[in-house]
Amino acid sequence: MHKIRFIAQKELYHILRDFRSLIIIFVMPIMMTFLYGYAINMDIEHIPLAVVDRDQTEDSRAFIERFYASNYFFPPGEQANFFDPQHLLRGGHAAAVLIIRPGFSEALRGGRPYELGLQIDGSEVSQAGAVVAYANALLSQFLRDKMLAPGAIMPGVTISQQVMYNPDLQSSHFFVPGIVAVILLMISALLTSITIAREKETGTMEQLLTAPVTPAQILIGKLIPYIIIAFLDGLLVLAFAKVLFAVPFVGSFWLLIALEMIYVATALSIGILISTLVPTQQLAMQFALLITMLPSIMLSGFIFAVKNMPIPLQVVSKIVPATYFLDIVRGIMLKGSGIEILAPQAGSLLILMVIFLTIAVRRFNTRIG
Repeated sequence: MHKIRFIAQKELYHILRDFRSLIIIFVMPIMMTFLYGYAINMDIEHIPLAVVDRDQTEDSRAFIERFYASNYFFPPGEQANFFDPQHLLRGGHAAAVLIIRPGFSEALRGGRPYELGLQIDGSEVSQAGAVVAYANALLSQFLRDKMLAPGAIMPGVTISQQVMYNPDLQSSHFFVPGIVAVILLMISALLTSITIAREKETGTMEQLLTAPVTPAQILIGKLIPYIIIAFLDGLLVLAFAKVLFAVPFVGSFWLLIALEMIYVATALSIGILISTLVPTQQLAMQFALLITMLPSIMLSGFIFAVKNMPIPLQVVSKIVPATYFLDIVRGIMLKGSGIEILAPQAGSLLILMVIFLTIAVRRFNTRIG
């Protein structure tokens, strides 16, 4: 026991002196508790709902106010088009569009049958189900309040729902495009995270630096082969998603390929940056998995809606590339969205790629300087 005690003391001293071990012991549990506690939110609220009010009466305005006064819905920043209400659904600006045709107020007062229209974005399955449940509940509550007057006739107002982009609400149509984004980011970052670290470990970095090339040329040259490899990986994953899970593909294949190249280059830039920061391949792979997999699953909208997270986590999600590519791959595959709708996401990916690659080049310059 005396010898065991000394060995245990020695190991404890090593742990206390190792900054990385202390982070794993104390910082990581706190961060994961914070992240899981706030990001895993099964209560779907604050759903963007657009309204096309063709009745334009006091009753229709009161009905709309009932929706927005709840915690379930809020008006999107852009108004719905009377002639093309699905425009907001295709662009991801609204989760549903409530259509109030003329005659709503007359149906309420006369007790006649009347149907409200509700067009729903089915690409997010859980949210689509919540929209239907909340809308019917709010309608029932509104009708009950209208029946408080003595002798009132119960109006036959119902909701006629139309689920777009995923009529059967199959969960695979929601998750599989998200898996494409997560896998591409993780694999791409892993591939390049070991490239500079491998040169350091094998001792070939000095030989590479004696060649008549600049640090930027070295990093970009290392990036190009991995772009091709990751691009082929992306095609493979998309093919399996289509064949095995029958995920629809209604948009432009070539647009998805072009935007996938930007996404892959962004992910590879993250790996290059990690590779310039760590000394060994093993550590580089660990960092790559930690930085890519956890945020991509928890903070990108892959499972949990970003808008339901606290503001600090929503801000963090803006630097997660998968946040933007999820909108791209779901928009193209399920909705047929074009570049005019997806340009902001593509631009954000380009900005992230430039930022990560610039920091990597500067770090590489500093290390060899």
